[in-house]
Amino acid sequence: MPEEPTLEIAARLREGVLDPMKQWFSGKDEIIDLLGLCLVGGENLFILGPPGTAKSALVRELGLRIHGRTFEYLLTRFTEPNELFGPFDIRKLREGILETNTEGMLPEASIVFLDELLNANSAILNSVLTVLNERVLRRGREVIDLPLLTVVGASNHLPEEEALQALFDRFLLRVRSDNVPDEHLAEVLAAGWEMAAKENDLRPSPVSAKEIRTLQKTLPSVNLRPALNAFVAMVKRLRTAGIMISDRRAVKLQRLIAASALLCSRSDANVSDLWVLRYIWDTEEQQELLRSVVDEVIVEAARESSSHPLAGDSRLPDPELIASEIDAVTSTLAGTTADDPQRAIARDRLALLAARTQWISNAEQRAHVHAKLEAAWMLAGDPEEAA
Repeated sequence: MPEEPTLEIAARLREGVLDPMKQWFSGKDEIIDLLGLCLVGGENLFILGPPGTAKSALVRELGLRIHGRTFEYLLTRFTEPNELFGPFDIRKLREGILETNTEGMLPEASIVFLDELLNANSAILNSVLTVLNERVLRRGREVIDLPLLTVVGASNHLPEEEALQALFDRFLLRVRSDNVPDEHLAEVLAAGWEMAAKENDLRPSPVSAKEIRTLQKTLPSVNLRPALNAFVAMVKRLRTAGIMISDRRAVKLQRLIAASALLCSRSDANVSDLWVLRYIWDTEEQQELLRSVVDEVIVEAARESSSHPLAGDSRLPDPELIASEIDAVTSTLAGTTADDPQRAIARDRLALLAARTQWISNAEQRAHVHAKLEAAWMLAGDPEEAA
């Protein structure tokens, strides 16, 4: 069980780093909370969104506030390993020794931000995968243990190639970053102007990178038993609905459940900490399926004052995402026969989407999505559901 000093470190991270960042970055609370979660959990975060939506600024500010070294790089199809990991030391090379000069490069960083991550080419792919998986760098006979706390990757699209899918899979959580709504534009402009004025100021650091590592080492002592049965049931439910969660990912998710508990100053996890499963989508459309399953389980626990801020984030459904997911289910159904096991999965997905559809606030959009649902139910061979 985590000792009181460890819980105090987590409280300082929340109150002295994450909460002030939310004051500076209007409309980015969700991403900031996920950055904090991955920082404590020692996992990686993928941010999907267009340029100019503060992705790199958020990561850079987090690094400044824990006084950790941040390495950021914009990947292209031509990026070479030396650009990320450093060149081989010329002096040692003359002696026939391959040794990397890592000064100022990725191997010395506490936080890494890889922009346009999915431009990664085959020359660096294996090395990056090892960094993400094992927190080590292997180059020839050289093995370097890395002080990495978390890696944040960003792109304006999702992977299409199989090799890049393997890279994407190493980012346990995924989140969107968009321009803030127009009604918050004035806040963004004011905060941006203030940040520009304080760009070179030394940030207060109530918690250090070293203390974050202490939190990560404490994770195994968090008591997961109060949330374990609900977690197992949720993973099974999501697999039944066609969202594949490998055993490896399920094991890793336990670290984030424990991290959520620590960030709430608890030594015991509870059902509300399962909110983290909302962010394991592979496609944007899956967000509504995930939210339907997760919210149904945690709704009561999320009302407790000790729950994580994102646990109670019961936002309204996105009609476009639901419609896109129904289209995907319809496409699957069109290619199946009556006895195909995929039909059962498709029906389950439709039932989850139907539950979310009723909460669409705009009547016209709700009717449009409902019509798509009816057509899909008919194709699935369930005219009663369609009715």
